[in-house]
Order: sequence, then C-alpha cells, then structure tokens
Amino acid sequence: MLVFFFCCLNFSEGLTGITLCATMKVFMPNQDNCDRISQLLGSCEPAKSWQMLYLYTVLYITGFGAAGIRPCVSSFGADQFDERSKDYKTHLDRFFNFFYLSVTVGAIVAFTLVVYIQMEHGWGSAFGALAIAMGISNMLFFIGTPLYRHRLPGGSPLTRVAQVLVAAFRKRHAAFSSSELIGLYEVPGKHSAIKGSGKIAHTDDFRCLDKAALELKEDVINPSPWKLCTVTQVEEVKTLVRLVPIPACTIMLNVILTEFLTLSVQQAYTMNTHMGKLKLPVTCMPVFPGLSIFLILSLYYSTFVPLCRRITGHPRGASQLQRVGIGLAVSILSVIWAGIFERYRRNYAISHGYEFSFLTAMPDLSAYWLLIQYCLIGIAEVFCIVGLLEFLYEEAPDAMKSIGSAYAALAGGLGCFAASILNSIIKSVTGNPKKGQPNWLAQNINTGRFDYLYWLLAVLSVINFCAFLYSAYRYKYRSEQKHGNDYEVMENKLYDSPI
Repeated sequence: MLVFFFCCLNFSEGLTGITLCATMKVFMPNQDNCDRISQLLGSCEPAKSWQMLYLYTVLYITGFGAAGIRPCVSSFGADQFDERSKDYKTHLDRFFNFFYLSVTVGAIVAFTLVVYIQMEHGWGSAFGALAIAMGISNMLFFIGTPLYRHRLPGGSPLTRVAQVLVAAFRKRHAAFSSSELIGLYEVPGKHSAIKGSGKIAHTDDFRCLDKAALELKEDVINPSPWKLCTVTQVEEVKTLVRLVPIPACTIMLNVILTEFLTLSVQQAYTMNTHMGKLKLPVTCMPVFPGLSIFLILSLYYSTFVPLCRRITGHPRGASQLQRVGIGLAVSILSVIWAGIFERYRRNYAISHGYEFSFLTAMPDLSAYWLLIQYCLIGIAEVFCIVGLLEFLYEEAPDAMKSIGSAYAALAGGLGCFAASILNSIIKSVTGNPKKGQPNWLAQNINTGRFDYLYWLLAVLSVINFCAFLYSAYRYKYRSEQKHGNDYEVMENKLYDSPI
C-alpha cells in the first residue's frame, strides 16, 4: 500500500518539470556565447525583466505545489498505522526512516541521472523527464486510493486556531474570578466536538489562551465559535505553541545545508574531481550527502540502535529529541571541519600560485576531501530531520498532524531564506572595495574568506544547540501530561478505513 505512496514522494520536486519543461528559447536569454567561464565571470547576456518575471512565477508555482505535498505526505503515511497495535511505536519509527530513505533515493537520482540528462540533452529534457516521472508517480498514488486508511476530516485547523485567538482577544479583559464566570467550556460526554480528535484535558500554561474557553453567562444562549471555544480547541493551540521552539532550532541546520549546496560546489570547481580515470561533474558532488544518508539509514537498526540502547536504555536507542540533538551536534562538527579544510584549501591555492586562477582546478588537491563534511551533514540530517518528523507527528494534536509536519517544512524554508539573508549581509559588511579588499564571498574564492563564514556558522550553531538543549529540557511529551480522553481513538471514530 505504501509503495504507491512513496512513488509520489521521490520526484515531488518534479513539479518544477511540469511548469518549466514548456520553456522555449523565447523565455531564455541568448546563451550562444555563454560557456562556463562566462557564467562564472558574469559576462553572459542578462535576462530581460519579463523573462525574470516568468522564471519567478513558475518557481513560485513549484513552491506552491511542494507546500501541498511536504506537510501532508509524511502525516498521511504515518496515518496508515493502527495506534491499537502493540508495535505501533516501532512501526512508526521505521516508517519515518523509510520515508526519508525514499526522499534520499529521489535526491540521488536527481543529482546523477537528471544531471546526466541535462548535460547531454539540455534543461528542457531534464525538466521533461521530471514531469514524466511525477505524472507516473501521481498515477500510481491514485491507483492505491482504495487501500489507504483515511483520517476523518475535522475541519480547517487554521480556522480553529484563528477562533481561539479571536475569542481570547475579545475576552482579554474578562477575569477568571468574575461573578459572570460559569467555568471553562467543554462539550458534555466522552467525545470531542472536533472530528478526528479526542478530548484533551486542560493544562495550566499559556493562561491567556484559556480566556477563549471562559464561559460567561452571556455565552449560554447560542455561543459563537469566534467568542467561545472548547477546552480541547484551546489545548490544540497550546500544543502548537509548545512545539515551536524545537523545529525553530533546526533552522540553523537548514542554513548549513543550504550553504554547503552552494559553497562546496564552488570549492569543488577549484579542485581535482577525478576518481581514478573517471571525472565526476562538479554538479554531482551534492549526491554524496544522499549516499551517506542512504548508508546510515541502512545501518541504523543493525548498528546505531543496539549501541545506543546499551547507553541510554531506550528501547529505540534514543528518544526523538535526543536524535534531533545528536543531529544538531554532528552538524556543528561538519561546519567546523568545513572551516578547517577551507582554510587549508585557500592557503594551498595561494602557496601554489593559484590565487588569481580560481577557474583552474588544482590537480594535486582532491575534491573528495569535501566528502568528510558532506558525510557529516548527511549523518546530521538522518538524526535531526527524521527524529523531528516523528516528534512532530506524535506530539501534534490528533486533528492537526499535517500542521505538525508543516513545521519541519517551514523550518527548511526559513533556513534557505536565512542563508540568503546572511550571505547578503556578509557581502555588504565585509571587504572594502576602495582598498581592493574582497568580501568573504568574493567570486574568486581564493581571495575570499569562505572559512570565516564557516566559523561564523559554527558559532551560531553552538548558540543554537544551547537553545535547543534548554527547549528540550523544558519540553514535556504528551505521554507525560495528564490528558483526559486524548487517545479514545475507537470511541471517537478517528478513521474511515476500508481495511
């Protein structure tokens, strides 16, 4: 059943192909005299304003499509498992690892086969291949529809969040000791008013939100959902707020991933990419993090889990937050190594006369030294992202699982934006054009200071890791909190399943 589901995931970014494969030469600037050196020097014909508008339009369409897939695809897959099963936790843990393994396989294919198609047949053929793959995966996904287990829709979660915020604001002046107060509002009986969710017992934090559930005498007759909310609805919002610090601490990991994907490729252009007689294209270098992820996930249950179980005593080797913490710690090691090696690479280039020949690869310095930072960041991804996805799914309210998964996707997007902003700041505040001093991210990386950027990322990562430790220490899992009927799955009929 899940095989069809994963097919949709592996080429999710193939949406780019659907929108871009129709691109004709009229939508592109003239590339006749634009070779790789011209591209690096920025001497190619620039795109016209309307061409850039077209490009940004299709890219945002791609982002819109990806935003629909990413938050839902992992949650939908996890929904296929039965919470009543005694092996539910084990199955869920293995699912998220298999889920990310599928994503990794798709990335490996993208950085190898698709790159080959692009180099041999052009961008149109590459995007067209992605569009075909996405079409096939969608077809397989829909064929499996009768086999899926569906969670009953409980209405728009964003609407319920908005109702709590509006109701709390409207009653901001109401006192908990008011004579008009009847109590905290909840529907009678065992079942929640929200389809797909059990009742959640009241908690004492974020008391300002509790005002949305204050039932006053004026609310007795036909209460508006924008003025009076149930305790369960308020607790849903509280849960979402409690979750925010954990995915927020993974933004830094995504910043490092973004920087590696761009800066490491620039580094590889100055180094020898031969593997024996085989010369790998520089654009294939990002495949190595995917290969390391594939290897780690393959060995995860046979090597890591038994080893960590002896240390922690945890049946799955480490808790979800511990895995996120391990990933963040390994990401610090990866960026520290990147700074050390870039300093060595730059000094090597200067001492061997390549300071101003950054377009010439240094034959005696192998690009495969970059594999160390690639493999470390791959290990960091395995522990951090997989642990985060499982954590968010289990801790999110029953009827808001996709919102929890969206937090992980949002952290990834914010990491890309943060990396772009960081690069812009560095370019503007470092270097001195009047004195001929290049900025850290100069086009000639032999005169730039990529190593300084890596050290800055290392410092920021350490600060971020400390913030994560504090957030993880204060966080209480849902299983540790006293919930009323939060897990009454069968009585509340959370699922509509054909099986």
